[in-house]
Amino acid sequence: MSQQHHAQQVTPRSYVPHDTLYVWTLVNPAQPVLTGAVGLSQLVPNCATFSYATDWWQFALSEDLPLIAGQTFSAGHKDSAPGAIDDARPDRWGERIIRHIDRPARLSILEMLLFAGDDRFGALGISTSADHYIPRRIGPYPQLRDLEAMVRAVEDVQSQAPVTPEIQRLVQPGVTLGGARPKALLQTDSGPCVIKFSELDDTVDTPLIEHATMTLAALAGIHVATTGVLPIPSRRGRGPQRHALTIQRFDRVQMDALSLRVHCISAKTALAAAGLAESYGALATVLLRQAHPDRQKALREELFRRMVFNILMDNTDDHERNHCLRLGFDGYYDLAPAFDVVPTLQNMGYQAMVVGQHGAQSTLDNALTDLSEFGLTRSRAIGLIQEVAHAIEQWPLHFAQHGVCAADMEQLAASIDRDALKDQRKAFC
Repeated sequence: MSQQHHAQQVTPRSYVPHDTLYVWTLVNPAQPVLTGAVGLSQLVPNCATFSYATDWWQFALSEDLPLIAGQTFSAGHKDSAPGAIDDARPDRWGERIIRHIDRPARLSILEMLLFAGDDRFGALGISTSADHYIPRRIGPYPQLRDLEAMVRAVEDVQSQAPVTPEIQRLVQPGVTLGGARPKALLQTDSGPCVIKFSELDDTVDTPLIEHATMTLAALAGIHVATTGVLPIPSRRGRGPQRHALTIQRFDRVQMDALSLRVHCISAKTALAAAGLAESYGALATVLLRQAHPDRQKALREELFRRMVFNILMDNTDDHERNHCLRLGFDGYYDLAPAFDVVPTLQNMGYQAMVVGQHGAQSTLDNALTDLSEFGLTRSRAIGLIQEVAHAIEQWPLHFAQHGVCAADMEQLAASIDRDALKDQRKAFC
């Protein structure tokens, strides 16, 4: 039952809608293991249900999906799947590709789960069969030499241009990835990586700015996903140099000759499973419960650093899907490297997640109101804020060294160096 049949695959044309699909775990992709079944709820529109396979006892996929034989779990609300299964479906960009390119015979949440394909984020896969792992196959990843054509294909999808086989070949692998921004998978010398592009209406070179922000976060002591940038042609041959962002996948690990997949859950799933509010402090509590005892202190401090960095850099899109937990091979969860960290340039004054006793207010005073949840003394918290603030004080030099143009620097300064943030930063420098 764990043998993978590469000859068998699902395509949009061959697919006949199923009311039950099967979840497999692919920690070792060469040996898929049947984990459970997903179905459509009869009670809630477009809502998935999940039940474990009788032989699956390795680990609970999330805290709200405990290993109970015969139990059927439901998300209970429209357009969702229960627990960690919800993290296996595509986000807005992936859904756009499924609707625009795949166009299967039905577009329920089950098709969204299936057509996300084999190499989705994390270690789960969706199959039409319980006997063999038969996923929606994605073709070979584009190569670096395809980059220019890939840029055009992504822009064609954004503008809803007619689909060609070339667009399909270049863009389809990106269906597996979460998030709203355009992205794809690219084969490089060091293995597959995620590549992110600008939106058509971006006023700044967002991929380059994200790379500069991520590397600045590393200087602030934050564990970040490894990023790089690739130059791409100006749109229609005019305007400034543009870039694409490359991100090394942290849900894939190489162990000896094996390429293994890491089970991951979003903070959204972890917090909902624990019945906790969508706040940084609550996520620190999850780490206290689920991380290795030797790592809990460092991970909660790391989360506090990230919160402070997001506040001072005007990253107010720090919602709970932009934080992730990874299940280690020792059975404990870890905080995944930071990703999607970039100034939103909206000057909102509040974060996407609750910061402290003053709600989501983007202030360091607010960040200092719930220190017990992070296991921090006030003096230690102030020390961490000082380290982050000192790193951010260098942002103009750091961004300029990474090639951010003067016009973009001006827009960034209007957010990062506005009085509301700069005064807070200076108070700790």
